[in-house]
Amino acid sequence: MFCGLFPVDSSEFEDLRDAISKLALNDASFSHEMETSAALGFGFRCGFLGLLHLEVIRDRLEREYDIELITTAPSVIYHVYKTDGTMQRACTTQQTCPTSVKVDHIEEPRIKATILTPDEYLGDVLKLCQDRRGIQLDLTYAGARAMVVYDLPLNEVVSTSTTG
Repeated sequence: MFCGLFPVDSSEFEDLRDAISKLALNDASFSHEMETSAALGFGFRCGFLGLLHLEVIRDRLEREYDIELITTAPSVIYHVYKTDGTMQRACTTQQTCPTSVKVDHIEEPRIKATILTPDEYLGDVLKLCQDRRGIQLDLTYAGARAMVVYDLPLNEVVSTSTTG
């Protein structure tokens, strides 16, 4: 999962660069590269393991390094395989995707979600997962609780979590 981190005050960009470099030394799962936005200025495109990892890194930057941040909406990377045999990464928006005439197939990151829910909410949980393009893998009961396992597109989980 990826998102942009930009300093609220553009004069703090160098401080943000130093802080991100220090955090990255101790966290091999955290990746970053410089990014420029017309609206936000200079910042970093950062890769995270998930929303919790994003929140921990962002909170550490703000608390430990005293940098106020603007965080862009999370997104995921797709692999688009074209009919000419080439593969394009980073198809995160409709504008960066090749036209459907040139596309052979698209691969998207997926997660295996295990959800424990009281029996009375099971129907709503199943509907939510189905509406999010999920594939049910397992359903078991333990007393009044149900455990359902779904294969879900990561983009559906990220966009659902951030938009409510």
